[in-house]
Amino acid sequence: MERTAADAMPDDTDLTPQEPEPAATTTETSTDTTAETDANPLMALALKDLQERRDALERDIQELTNRKQQLEADLKTSFAGQSDAIARRVKGFQEYLGGALQDLVQSVESLELVVQPMVVQPSPLDQKPADPNQSVEAPTASAAAVADTFRPDEDLIRAALERFLKQPDVYADPWNLRRSIDAKDIALLEDWFFNQGGRGAQPSRGTRPRNILASAALIAIIGELYGDQFQCLVLAGGPERLGEWRRGLQDALGLGREDFGPSSGIVLFERPEALVERADRLEERGEVPLILIDAAERSVDIPVLQFPLWLAFAAGPGERLDDDDLL
Repeated sequence: MERTAADAMPDDTDLTPQEPEPAATTTETSTDTTAETDANPLMALALKDLQERRDALERDIQELTNRKQQLEADLKTSFAGQSDAIARRVKGFQEYLGGALQDLVQSVESLELVVQPMVVQPSPLDQKPADPNQSVEAPTASAAAVADTFRPDEDLIRAALERFLKQPDVYADPWNLRRSIDAKDIALLEDWFFNQGGRGAQPSRGTRPRNILASAALIAIIGELYGDQFQCLVLAGGPERLGEWRRGLQDALGLGREDFGPSSGIVLFERPEALVERADRLEERGEVPLILIDAAERSVDIPVLQFPLWLAFAAGPGERLDDDDLL
């Protein structure tokens, strides 16, 4: 008998198709595993280094935070102590300053100021001469000593005064009188030089310009006697009066604005205290201050009297040299 195709096939044969295992997949898996294994040590080292840096930064941050907290605590706890230390230092300086000022006061009180003799001429009615032939107008020894201050330079002074009576020399050098004066000005200056010895008050010439002109003649003569070793100090308590003095002396002596100032030949003052302080400094340097006092000043301060050269103009009755008098 003929067997069929179905019968010819064995019974245990699996007719389901079998998928073959791909060889390429097995190869790729093996390659990836090897590459990952080779890269792991490098990644581990990099991660370890980053971790160490992070830990170091965290430690630094923590240390700075602790220091900040410590500083804040110190500021809160030590402010009172610092204030106490500052207070003690200030107290110590105060005590030192008080002691220094006390020593200065004691030094000033111990100074021996030169007391200038006061010349008082008695009235002829009060004098009782022992000898009827004796003159009642004989000067005292002290008055003669004061009057003899400029006697050695009398010829030079009188020659200058005589020269000032002539025609004005408008082209004279600076610090020389460029204007002329009259006989009354000559009499005023002669009395100041030879009777008062360069220290005293003289009657005003009636107006401030006339007083300034006489003062300019005086400055020119003192300049010939002392050269650069003197400085003129003008006291006239008001800007308007000081401006009038500056313009008058500038015109009469041929001066410029640079000749008026602390380090120049003429210094203008509104207050007597500043003038006295300047005169003291000049004497300490061995220089001679010449003090001129405007007629508008009501009095002469006592400290001014100690200086060797000063001239105060005394306003006469009814004379108006102060603008305040007009109010």
